[in-house]
Amino acid sequence: MSPSQPEPPPQLWRNPEPKSNYEVIIVGSGGHGLATAYYLARNHGIRDVAVLERGWLAGGNMARNTTIIRSNYLFDESAAIYEHSLKLWEELPAELEYDFLLSQRGVLNLAHSEQEVRDFQRRAFANQLNGIDAEWLEPDQIAEICPILNLSPEIRYPVLGATFQPRGGIAKHDHVAWAFARKADQLGVDLIQNCEVTAIRTVGDRVVGVETTRGPIGAEKVGLAAAGRTSQLTAGLGLRLPIQTHPLQALVSELLEPVHPCVVMSNHVHVYCSQAHKGELVLGAGIDAPNSYRQLGSVQVVERQMASALELFPVFAQAHVIRTWAGIVDVTPDASPIIGPTPVQGLFLNCGWGTGGFKATPGVGWVFAHTIATGQPHPLAEPYGLERFRTGALVDEHGAAAVAH
Repeated sequence: MSPSQPEPPPQLWRNPEPKSNYEVIIVGSGGHGLATAYYLARNHGIRDVAVLERGWLAGGNMARNTTIIRSNYLFDESAAIYEHSLKLWEELPAELEYDFLLSQRGVLNLAHSEQEVRDFQRRAFANQLNGIDAEWLEPDQIAEICPILNLSPEIRYPVLGATFQPRGGIAKHDHVAWAFARKADQLGVDLIQNCEVTAIRTVGDRVVGVETTRGPIGAEKVGLAAAGRTSQLTAGLGLRLPIQTHPLQALVSELLEPVHPCVVMSNHVHVYCSQAHKGELVLGAGIDAPNSYRQLGSVQVVERQMASALELFPVFAQAHVIRTWAGIVDVTPDASPIIGPTPVQGLFLNCGWGTGGFKATPGVGWVFAHTIATGQPHPLAEPYGLERFRTGALVDEHGAAAVAH
């Protein structure tokens, strides 16, 4: 199955009926929800946990992302949480005893203007100061890493240089979810599929559980980790969140022989591309400007995406598009996530990741589990609380997001 075609999971875990009450409920069984449940059990000994999913496990955004992993973000706060995540990625195949095809083939971020050259060099130097493996490459060095990239000075937006993170790469998204699910299940976590959360139940200013399509379920704490649904669920409590929801466009080609050796991202011409393990080219683009929950490809965005890809990779001209789709992304004003407690006691948020969600999977699972278990933000999550939108202490990562929000 390609990243655009959600695949029902294999039977690697129990399929229990929900209990009437849990210590913790996690809403959403994507990578973030499953990683949070796993680390609640592993790190904090909290095993009376239910992960509730309205469809099948990991059948939402986890099955619709472009699987890129990197940590080369600009600001200290972002570098810290994404680098924590990348280090966990490197340990997880052995820890979870599951080969999810982590491929650290390197990530190139292309610069096409003098302003981008300055911005990207600044980011590479900031990464180096934070101990992150980032390099600045000139075009001749880029050619050695990605020979199929068009580096002609005659193209519309010539490549003037690039940052390169050798430890970046890709992993197989569904296998990541199944690896976390299997281990969480072994630790006693209940994974409940076909159980849509329709409302959050409160008494006074404290959460007491959720309403679902399978009846009410009580809980002492509730963590929201469902892209595209968080603001809908909190709206019923009178809690408005500073996020907008958009479709994020992507597509895959037919299966090809190995031809693309790394990950290439270009904010300027607005496309990013890797080759999946089976051989399909995986291309991502930007978001649809209108707010929407559509999970369909938008022709006008895809057309621009293909034109950009062919300018950078003329060798792709004869490849055939197999499938287009859209993931659902929640975007904050500073292109950084919201992680932490809310004014409702026992209710915790993990949302607003934009294009950064997959690469953060183990790291945010770790810090969100800590936040739920202790009631206090993990140090890596402290910069990402709701209060920053009141104080103005934003973490603006629009430039490092690699596609425009």
